[in-house]
Amino acid sequence: MDIDIGNALDAVAGPGVPRDSLDRLDGRVAEAHERIDRGMADDEFGYAALNLPERVDTAAIRDAVAPLTDAETVLTIGIGGSALGAATLTDALETDGDAYYLDNVDPAQTSALLADLDLESTALNVVSRSGTTAETLANFLVVREVYEDRGVDWTEHTLVTTGESGNLRDLADEHDLPVLPVPDGVPGRFSALSTVGLASAAILGVDVESVVTGARAERESLSGSLYETPAYAYGAITYALNARGASANVVMPYHESLETYAEWYAQLSAESLGKAGLGQTPVRALGATDQHSQLQLYRAGPNDKLVTFVHARDGPDVDIPDAELEGLDYLDGASLGELRDAEFEATEASLADVGLPNVRVEIERVDAAAIGGLLYGMEAATVLAGELYGVETFTQPAVEWGKEVARDLLRGGDPLDETTSLRVTRE
Repeated sequence: MDIDIGNALDAVAGPGVPRDSLDRLDGRVAEAHERIDRGMADDEFGYAALNLPERVDTAAIRDAVAPLTDAETVLTIGIGGSALGAATLTDALETDGDAYYLDNVDPAQTSALLADLDLESTALNVVSRSGTTAETLANFLVVREVYEDRGVDWTEHTLVTTGESGNLRDLADEHDLPVLPVPDGVPGRFSALSTVGLASAAILGVDVESVVTGARAERESLSGSLYETPAYAYGAITYALNARGASANVVMPYHESLETYAEWYAQLSAESLGKAGLGQTPVRALGATDQHSQLQLYRAGPNDKLVTFVHARDGPDVDIPDAELEGLDYLDGASLGELRDAEFEATEASLADVGLPNVRVEIERVDAAAIGGLLYGMEAATVLAGELYGVETFTQPAVEWGKEVARDLLRGGDPLDETTSLRVTRE
């Protein structure tokens, strides 16, 4: 993973970071790195996530999923970090079958998905650290009933990824289901490079060993300077721009296969850094599609954003046939990849032209090693940013509050005394 932060400096952008301010910030990065290094060495909660490339046992994952590898489809039931890491991998990388995710509680979507699945050729991966996550357990109970109604033995198709205790662990023990442990000390949004993110990918034939190898290479690049560590350069520049008024971070991959990556990053950033009135609002976009739907705002609207482009230098391509039509001569001899790259570079230049800060995140190609490095690099960047903000990066108290309120409502309570309603209805 390479980072180019030149278009985020004040010579180009406003808000932008002066070079001397970046030099001073590098001293704080060095101090933060020492804290991160200690946390990793002591396997502290949260910091332990950055040790996963050295700790995750891909052979154990392969063994656990072996009974399910003849499946043509994998349905992962989880929510948030229990699904987004796996979805990022299976959406980005070539797989031997189809991957679907039940990561919401939308009755229409759940019913439509289950109606179309061939359950005999579908493997289930049910993912919840606690084994009590309401959305995950509810969806699993619905799916299990559909299996039973169709006369398919769900126990022969199910893998459980969970903690040492809880309802899912009890269920797995009762039915002798294969189980993968959720790693200790790793919050869900940091678990993509563990059993949580790798199991569904492994079932579908993804080279999870290369994913981990790529992450390990990124881990080895961590040093005490933002000028030597791409991950720290990104974490530091997002922090510095936020302090100067860039309250949103638009994450814009220029590859369709990386669209889910933007969703994964949105959770990682929002849940880790959105505390004490701090943190950037992550916005998901897709190049070149959103040049036609969002670029007008970014170029001509309020200058309160950072745009993060994610781009691969190499990959498959398709030639564009000669059209022999007036006005399309610029496409003669070109390819879709060249057109996409031209769109990307034009958008980058367009934003720099009006002083909107933007950063380029580049990988060599969209493959297993590069995606592993990208995921690890962004986790390290987020941890670094958390140190600079001075927040508790690995907790999510606002999320836990919402869960408790939902449970109270389902039990018939009325915990929403602080809310106000002003309805406008059509007569």
